Amino acid sequence: MYFERHITQVVERQARRKPVLIISGARQVGKTTMLRKMYPDMNFVTLDNLHIREQALNNPSTFFEEHKPPIIVDEIQKMGSLFEHIKCIVDEKKVSGHFFLTGSQSLRLMKNVGDSLAGRAGVIKMLGLSMREIMGSENKGPFIPEKQVEKQAFDYETIISTIHKGSFPELHESKTNLNDWSDFHDSFFQTYIERDIRDVLNIQDEVAFVKFIRATASLTGNLLNITTLAEMCEKDVKTASAWLSALVSGGLVYLLEPYYNNYKKRLTKAPKLYFLDTGLACWLLHWNTPQQLVHGAMWGHIFESYVFGEILKSYYNNGITMPPLYHYRDKDKNEIDLLIHAGDTLHPVEIKTTSDPTGAMLRSFKCLDNIPGMKRGIGAVICMANRHLPLAEDVWMLPAQWV
Repeated sequence: MYFERHITQVVERQARRKPVLIISGARQVGKTTMLRKMYPDMNFVTLDNLHIREQALNNPSTFFEEHKPPIIVDEIQKMGSLFEHIKCIVDEKKVSGHFFLTGSQSLRLMKNVGDSLAGRAGVIKMLGLSMREIMGSENKGPFIPEKQVEKQAFDYETIISTIHKGSFPELHESKTNLNDWSDFHDSFFQTYIERDIRDVLNIQDEVAFVKFIRATASLTGNLLNITTLAEMCEKDVKTASAWLSALVSGGLVYLLEPYYNNYKKRLTKAPKLYFLDTGLACWLLHWNTPQQLVHGAMWGHIFESYVFGEILKSYYNNGITMPPLYHYRDKDKNEIDLLIHAGDTLHPVEIKTTSDPTGAMLRSFKCLDNIPGMKRGIGAVICMANRHLPLAEDVWMLPAQWV
């Protein structure tokens, strides 16, 4: 079963204007599957194939004579030398929608784009399936708290199962059990280390890296302390920083920057770390069933990571690669899980596992009233409630399944 991806509208829109489209995202999130579904007759080549890679290395100038555009090229970051030849073809042909390039390491991708394809390429970031895609719901656009009642029913078991299963399409395209879930993540992780991480970091101590990525998953939903992360895997800060950068570039981790306004320099400057696929995080941390997860010590952080990931997808799926999302924390211990910056308005969002949120959870929202030039917009407490109700005049209780 194939799930229609909301981001296809962005691909179609950019393909009408740009000769090259770059689609980056973690391995297995469905980049190539989506493109081949959209363009079934288009030529396709993958640089994951060693023979194809050798061909590109030995004869880069004639590579696209054999593999003629328009073409989908998978894992393009493995052969950066092709970018100059793509540039020459694009400048000569001046045809939109000529190259569709996918890759799982955005840092390397964007370096080549900046060097060779500046102004010629549209850039799209893609994550795994959203709950809306899984349920076949419409794309509502980038998430902002609003007074709108959804028609779809809330199902507790479905959302718990989805959070534990994660967002990789393969796990949702057919009926799977917990053994399939474990097998998939085991295979994914081995492939990720062998094909992605070794290429980027040339890691010699794989045991330490496994310890590092598990430590990263265990800190999801927390402020980043790179020194603590380094200590947890017994490496120096420089190594931990390089490894974390690779996880961010590979689409597995997102660092949510704090909201910062010059008027108030006492705001924290530490980003918040989110492990984007909750299923992979659960597998790494041995939360092997949905029941273990819900009753475990990390349920609150995993739930927050899931909700944040759904909100982030709503921006990426509408072509916004630099979403106006922040967290808020000051030295007076006022905290807000998420701020959405829209013009002169800040929308505060709290994320809680409760099904009965209270007014006390909104206390920090008032801090936003003191920011010059900004106003506080409609806020929300996203939680496990099954109804959409007002908590205050400008704050709504919002079921997580409705994001």
